Amino acid sequence: MSTTTPTSRTAPVWPAAVADAVAVLAFTLIGIASHDGSFAAAFGRVVWPFALAGVIGWAVTRAWQDPARIWPTGVLIWFVTVVGGLALRGVSGQGLAWSFALVTALFLAITLLGWRTLVTAMRRGQTARSGTDG
Repeated sequence: MSTTTPTSRTAPVWPAAVADAVAVLAFTLIGIASHDGSFAAAFGRVVWPFALAGVIGWAVTRAWQDPARIWPTGVLIWFVTVVGGLALRGVSGQGLAWSFALVTALFLAITLLGWRTLVTAMRRGQTARSGTDG
């Protein structure tokens, strides 16, 4: 009996890291487009707290071991990105509003957990098909 995880069940790291980075970038770009007039001035100020928190989330969960896993990897990355990003935003003097925190949590849940849900569904579909192919 093997105790190792099959490599076909583990998502490659770089596409997962890119997917998470795109989620954070999309969140910040949409926010800038909705609320700030100057993209160039706002980008660095808005993106860094959530990007840094996302990296911390990856480190805390050791996401590179199975980055597409919803629990605990995806949920903890989402939690650290939201809470850490909001905290860093607050301590850097950018201000916080409950509505912003809610939108942040919802958008990042949909994006950070959404792609992981799709990968999980695809994995299950492949497993079901390979079980009926034999």
